[in-house]
Amino acid sequence: MELTVNLGKNSYSIFIEPGILKNAETYISQVFQGKRIIIISDDNIYPLYGKTLINALPSYECHSLVLPHGETTKSFDTLPQIYAAMLEKKITRSDLVIALGGGVIGDLAGFAAASYLRGVKFVQIPTSLLAQVDSSVGGKVAVDLPQGKNLIGAFYHPKLVIIDPDMLNTLPPRYITDGMGEVIKYGCIKDASLFDVLSSHTSFEDLKDQLPSIIYRCIDIKRIIVEADQFDTGERMLLNFGHTLAHTIEHYCHYERESHGEAVAIGMYQITKISEKAGLTASGEAEKICRILKTYGLPCECGLPISDLTDAIEFDKKNLDGHLNVVLLRKIGDSYIYPTNLHFFKTAGGI
Repeated sequence: MELTVNLGKNSYSIFIEPGILKNAETYISQVFQGKRIIIISDDNIYPLYGKTLINALPSYECHSLVLPHGETTKSFDTLPQIYAAMLEKKITRSDLVIALGGGVIGDLAGFAAASYLRGVKFVQIPTSLLAQVDSSVGGKVAVDLPQGKNLIGAFYHPKLVIIDPDMLNTLPPRYITDGMGEVIKYGCIKDASLFDVLSSHTSFEDLKDQLPSIIYRCIDIKRIIVEADQFDTGERMLLNFGHTLAHTIEHYCHYERESHGEAVAIGMYQITKISEKAGLTASGEAEKICRILKTYGLPCECGLPISDLTDAIEFDKKNLDGHLNVVLLRKIGDSYIYPTNLHFFKTAGGI
């Protein structure tokens, strides 16, 4: 399956196919005619797929940098290590960076590629469900600061995205659960029929046969939104449904408790519960979200008082001139941007 993100000179293709990793050169050679590649990965993924990828790129001189796994690696402090490796391997603007990993590696390698020598081509090969359905597409790359998540970043699109659903077979169960948080998000914001398909199954294993088509549908929704709003000034904000609370939960817990997808799940349910009480969402939608989250092993609450989270919300990128844009649902499949302020959350008490 192939999709094209049409962004003029920044356009790129996305290929989704089981086993595609072994044929990586066929696709990479279409967008890269240089000689030298640096593969940036982590210590969970590289031992599984690094050799396979290098063997699939016989025409190129391949180097690699393997970083510790986990959100704490996606730090501003990690960047000098990446730049040093790129310099050591003599990476130039005519060379290529490949991000082989989940959302952390994709964001980190993408930002390094965007900022090194004012821009080096890069390719995304996402290995987690979350990265395959969401973060590898759209051109957002970033690192975290102590004050909050993704506060240093850029819009820098890959030249190509290669998605191999077979790579999900080696993921621990929690990483599958994590990715389902973003899959459910797409049903909530834009596709009630996708939400219904997910609701009709009893587990991820029950859903597995339809996985390539579900990945395709999630990415297609994101493609349409990104083509309409490349720089996140309007409709693209809809992709952040649940994320305002999610990022604050992750930051508050120092990225050591809830995963990103788990935090998004909590954020989606809790913000819908708040908006229902305020008459901004149809009655009963929060309960539908809670039911589907439980089906896929995702949480609905984290037990934190909202007062502990509002400081981090102030740093949210959607907080502009004291006005906070939050994403709400009219109903499942129908989302909108609602301008408000921190008082919107303070009515919640605990989440």
